Amino acid sequence: MASAMATEESAVIASASAQTLIVGIDRAGMIRQHDRGAGDILADPSRELLGTNLGSLISGPGEPAEILSGLIEATRSDRQSTTVLTLRTASRSLVDAVVTVEPIRSADPDLFAQVIMRIPAPAAERFIDPALMRHALLDGAVRRIGGALDLDQLAPELVNILVPHFCNSAGLLILESLLGDGDDDEAARGGTQFVRRLALAFDDGDAGWLATFPIGEILRYPADSLYTRCLDNSEPVSAVMNEEAAQDLATSWLRTPVARLISGTSMLALPVMAGSVMLGFFVCVRRQGFHRFDAYDTEIGMEFASRAALFVDGARRYGRERATALTLQRSMLPTGLSHPASVEVRHRYLPGSKLIEVGGDWYESIALPGGRLALVVGDVAGHGVRAAVTMGRLRTAIKTLTMLELPPAETLQRLDDLMHELGVFEPHFATCVYAVYDSVDGTCEVASAGHLPPLLIRPDGSSEFLDVSPAPPLGIGASPIVSRTLRIDDGSLLVMYTDGLVERRTEDIDQGLERLRTVFGPASPGQTLDELCREALADVYDDHQRDDIALLVARLSRIGQDRHVAWKLAAKLTAARRARSLIRSPLRRWGLADLIPLAELVVSELVTNAVRYAQGTIGLRMVLEGGLFIEVVDDSAAVPRLRYAEEDDERGRGLQVVSQLARRWGSRRAGAGKVVWCELAVPSAAADPPAKPKRREQAAGREPASGKELVSS
Repeated sequence: MASAMATEESAVIASASAQTLIVGIDRAGMIRQHDRGAGDILADPSRELLGTNLGSLISGPGEPAEILSGLIEATRSDRQSTTVLTLRTASRSLVDAVVTVEPIRSADPDLFAQVIMRIPAPAAERFIDPALMRHALLDGAVRRIGGALDLDQLAPELVNILVPHFCNSAGLLILESLLGDGDDDEAARGGTQFVRRLALAFDDGDAGWLATFPIGEILRYPADSLYTRCLDNSEPVSAVMNEEAAQDLATSWLRTPVARLISGTSMLALPVMAGSVMLGFFVCVRRQGFHRFDAYDTEIGMEFASRAALFVDGARRYGRERATALTLQRSMLPTGLSHPASVEVRHRYLPGSKLIEVGGDWYESIALPGGRLALVVGDVAGHGVRAAVTMGRLRTAIKTLTMLELPPAETLQRLDDLMHELGVFEPHFATCVYAVYDSVDGTCEVASAGHLPPLLIRPDGSSEFLDVSPAPPLGIGASPIVSRTLRIDDGSLLVMYTDGLVERRTEDIDQGLERLRTVFGPASPGQTLDELCREALADVYDDHQRDDIALLVARLSRIGQDRHVAWKLAAKLTAARRARSLIRSPLRRWGLADLIPLAELVVSELVTNAVRYAQGTIGLRMVLEGGLFIEVVDDSAAVPRLRYAEEDDERGRGLQVVSQLARRWGSRRAGAGKVVWCELAVPSAAADPPAKPKRREQAAGREPASGKELVSS
């Protein structure tokens, strides 16, 4: 009831031409004093208003005597009361009024309370008083919306000021070229411009307005119409739409209901100008029977449009800058994370502020040949576009270096060289942690440059922050970066993050690290990664002074034993023949018998090349992960390169053959030697691994993990 009454009060008070009537009553409710307006509107022509009981003017809601008694009783308690009543007037049947009764003290002992009634003016009297309209449009609600930065929210508030204070219906239309991606106004075909309707308001309850003039519509008005003249001349244009003019507009616009809605109306188009730039226009309509737009109305309307233009232009600029910043950030962050089928990866990114939605934090998950995976998290110092641009350069560089299959320590060393070069023009530094996981043998090599240590959670729930040898941030020092290699138990979680997740201005960093360790507690190996990401970020959303946050969580598991095989070969001329015979059985087992001739040819070339340079044993490995990867390992540091042999050359054609037959090929360092690999395309059914059991069932059946360290380099 209270909400409905408040709505009625707002509806009456919202009228720009609402009239205020004041009467004084005694304790019995008899009118002892009144102003001139009350005498003209409430007094019956046959008798005076003085001496009339106020209850006789009340029509509802409810029993008039009880209503008046309740108002007087509240006044006796020295309280003011306000309600909405239906009053009976002399010249008009019934009107709704906001009635306020307040106690007064007067020399007249019979005068007990003052009654203030606000009633809407009749249609003939609306939009007549310029002072009332000026106050409502320029000094009232428009002051309260100056801080709005969302154009979609601002537009309805502006037209709801025009209706009902200035007209019966109104719409706001903005040039589409200003709302799109273009920086300049673009003329549409025929010389007219496309506009978008952002808001519409009307006071007659006719749903035909929304059906005929839908919000969000992008349109082009007919040439020589009221709207195009306003756009072309950047000046207000008014017109009275008689039946013929309304029908012509409806026909040219191919919208029949237009004629019914605007026939007989007075229309005014008000340009919305930001300096000399046309942003759009307001369309104001007064129905037949209301005061038509005149020069005074145009002057008041242009003052409102000029003030509204400041709000619209500010919101438009903010919206464009925000869209540009978000586009920049999204274009620099990966849209999808690649990884082997046995590994799960989830990520989260949160900007440090709603006002500055770009930053220098980034993450990467890149599937490498042969079931390997590169995981990267980095943080460029600072916020805003400069940090985001530097982040984009580093991310591009590290993705390129990753494709070269350099070890993590060497990759970060080269990034450090890049940061030193960038620092000549733009002083910046960054931290980064880089891990490469091999899902065939379950090893993980980690290197860090000034970054917080990754958190490793084993399947049994125990956890540790990996103690990677410290190195200065990228772009700061020239100390060598070293890596640490660990054996990872199946089902372990690796959590990589930026400092925004664990740092608080009011606490020590160790507290934040311990809080993160609590989130990834003993039960975390059995939870989904999405649940863990939500829990990790649960207490940072309300921290308005936090840094950017990048979070990367991976559940590391080796691919099945039936998806890879490996052999050792002697560095003899018979090694190629031996390799061909070895690969046939697993290929048949994997359902790839049709691929045997092609695989034999490729493995012959790779093994023969290794025999030429190797001093010791040669390793051969096949991995079925997405495609069929064939890897040959030898102890020679000479990296093969593709070259074109001359007609009389007897050698140099092996890699040409491999490059033509394989989907891709490459090489990487491996200890004192190298690995040369190639990938052969396989049918999708063979590439997909068999379905794995549910995560919680797996967690229940795992053996305790050792977490044994293998190598420190």
